[in-house]
Amino acid sequence: MNDLARQWRRILPYLRPYRGRLALALLLVVAISAAEILKPWPLKVVIDNVLGGKPLPIAGFPGSVDAITLLTMVAAGLVLLYVVLGLLSVASNWVTIDIGQRMVDDFRADLYQQLQRLSLAFHNRRSSGDLIFRLTADTFAIQTLAMNGVFPTVSALAMLVGMIAVMARLNARLTGIALCIVPLLVAAIRLVGRRITRDATSAREKESELYSAAQRSMTAIKVIQAFTNEDEELNRFRSVSRASLDANLRLYTLQTAYTMGVSAIGALGTAAVIWFGARAALAGSLSVGDLVVFTSYLASLYAPIQTLSSTYGLLQAAKVGVGRVFEILETAPDVPDGPRRLDPAGVRGRVEIRDVGFGYTAGQRVLDGVSLDVAPGEMIAIVGATGTGKSTLVSLVSRFYDPTDGRVLLDGVDLREYDKRSLRRQIAMVLQPPIVFPASLRDNIAYGTPEATEEEIEQAARDAQLDALLAKLPRGLATVLGDDGVALSEGEKQRVTIARALLRDAPILILDEPTSALDAQTEARLMETVEALMEGRTSFVIAHRLSTVRKASRIVVLDGGKIVECGPFDELVARDGIFAKLHATQFGRASKGGHDGA
Repeated sequence: MNDLARQWRRILPYLRPYRGRLALALLLVVAISAAEILKPWPLKVVIDNVLGGKPLPIAGFPGSVDAITLLTMVAAGLVLLYVVLGLLSVASNWVTIDIGQRMVDDFRADLYQQLQRLSLAFHNRRSSGDLIFRLTADTFAIQTLAMNGVFPTVSALAMLVGMIAVMARLNARLTGIALCIVPLLVAAIRLVGRRITRDATSAREKESELYSAAQRSMTAIKVIQAFTNEDEELNRFRSVSRASLDANLRLYTLQTAYTMGVSAIGALGTAAVIWFGARAALAGSLSVGDLVVFTSYLASLYAPIQTLSSTYGLLQAAKVGVGRVFEILETAPDVPDGPRRLDPAGVRGRVEIRDVGFGYTAGQRVLDGVSLDVAPGEMIAIVGATGTGKSTLVSLVSRFYDPTDGRVLLDGVDLREYDKRSLRRQIAMVLQPPIVFPASLRDNIAYGTPEATEEEIEQAARDAQLDALLAKLPRGLATVLGDDGVALSEGEKQRVTIARALLRDAPILILDEPTSALDAQTEARLMETVEALMEGRTSFVIAHRLSTVRKASRIVVLDGGKIVECGPFDELVARDGIFAKLHATQFGRASKGGHDGA
């Protein structure tokens, strides 16, 4: 119960913006409870006053009302009562569902924003399928916890208090007998509550694994089909799916058994009341009408008790989903925002990397003691074998990660001092793999630069050698590209991302394999544009094709997470070191193939 109360306290801030709607919903709940309390009374009037002949004084009617008139009034009143109750229920459902959906929207938006803030290191550690499940499914638990918790509880308590008050006036002894089952219900709640929490946690985790399995297989569909592994992947998916279904079946079975147990306890109380009440009616100490009304109220008394009991089981499951969302919301970012905003007008572009060390996990060193001083406007090429830390090094410049040791400075200020958004707005990037969004080509190029004019977007497209693509698209820049740019070749995707970087016109450029998917002729034309763009800007270029780094101010060679060589192209070739071997390998292979693959 303490854990449940903790989750309720956590979600209170999401209820506060809707205080007015909440007050209206509570008023409707009280009105519905009052109407429910009135439901058995027409039956008592029919039995005692219509059929039993007992006179019933009614204001505005002198003397007694004849049986037929009274019966007609009771019938009309019953219809009116149910109509009012129905209207109140519709209004209550609309208000409570509206509040719940608004809370889900706010909860989901906060989680989405938090996921956007958390670093790449966090996302590398997490399954994207699990995060999607938390975002789309677990966030609904706040509606269950608040709306299916608060309002049924308030309604049940209001009904319970009203029913006990009325029933105690009718017959205090029978009321006491009816309430004897409460200790048994409390024992059932204690017995089953923890197990429901455990099974609900297992069900959520298994469903999350199912999302992850589906996401992985859809992402890798090309590889799966290429290696004809469809049957094996189906077996893996069905295994995860069955585990998820089994976990949910255990949870539903437990919840159903719990509800059945609560109903059985209620039936025990009802049987006791009927037994003692019937004996009292036979002895003449209780009228038949009072017994019928009391029995009707008994069903209404046990209904809120059963509601409270079943709601507890429902909330035990809902708190698991809310807890999974708050686990992410309360995750401290490992790349926190600094207190300063970077003034675009003051950026000169001097980057200093001082004795930097970094590892994605404890005990693993991707970079070790890296130091580099980059002057404003200098073009730095970074080369080396796969896994030597090239992309990691430039990721530190854009604060995708913060160094484990050492510092990275921009114009003499530690990057950790800056707000990430203001820093990254001064950096244009071409990253791998090239990402294209399901939007128009215009929007893809202007992504991150929404204020760009049509002329600027068209110029960026021309500079990125997109003329041939534009010529074949039915609506030119207005053509909507499919998911992940499925209609584009890898080279075309890469040119779109280069146009995006060209349009950004930032003082710092980061190009991660900017021409890897381009043919040699297109690469040569495009590099002329990129090199012109680099004039006066601090640039970092990661390249396996050494032809793209010939004009770099300096070439940094990484090996084992350390800078092992650094200097101009011709100087490194003459040293006969690692770079010279890479150069000889590439150009030797190119000459054997009859073309310059470098």
